[in-house]
Amino acid sequence: MADNVFKSHDIGLRAQKKILSRMATKNIAKTFIDGTTASLLDNLYRLCKMHTGNKAKAEKLIKNIIKIVIKIGVLHRNNQFSDEELQKAELFKRKFQNTQLSIISFYEVDFTFDLPYLQKSIAESQVALKSIVQPHLTEKSLGRIDEVFDFFGEEALLETAFRPDSPYREVMGKIVADINAAMETGDI
Repeated sequence: MADNVFKSHDIGLRAQKKILSRMATKNIAKTFIDGTTASLLDNLYRLCKMHTGNKAKAEKLIKNIIKIVIKIGVLHRNNQFSDEELQKAELFKRKFQNTQLSIISFYEVDFTFDLPYLQKSIAESQVALKSIVQPHLTEKSLGRIDEVFDFFGEEALLETAFRPDSPYREVMGKIVADINAAMETGDI
């Protein structure tokens, strides 16, 4: 009997992840997330679109972020993470916060940008996140994580974004403001 309950729960959890990931659009996400996070996603979309010149690729990246966040939220809400994974989540949180603080600093203080440091920080966040969710997500979902982190760790994007005369300067200012606001409220 207990075995059937577990399987039903497992199927229900998979269904939730599947349904929510299929609904992952910016407009749907805005119903689940606060204004600051929605603004951050909108500005990340603008940055992606500016950098790639490709609306579809930018939409796909943002959709992947939304899907990842929703799936992790479903797993967390359903207490699917072990104590060890929760400890790893704290490590990820610290690494990701360090990455965010670096982005803020590199934007606000001209000529402090350190590409190898930022790429390493992004890569460490990626590894930390995957170590938490790998037992719970499909290869396709793990691939989405890689796509997102690989894009934002791309040398050409980072080099251009943090130049004082960057064509992305305005949108980077908005992203930094959103990160600051989200960190203050504890949203990211």
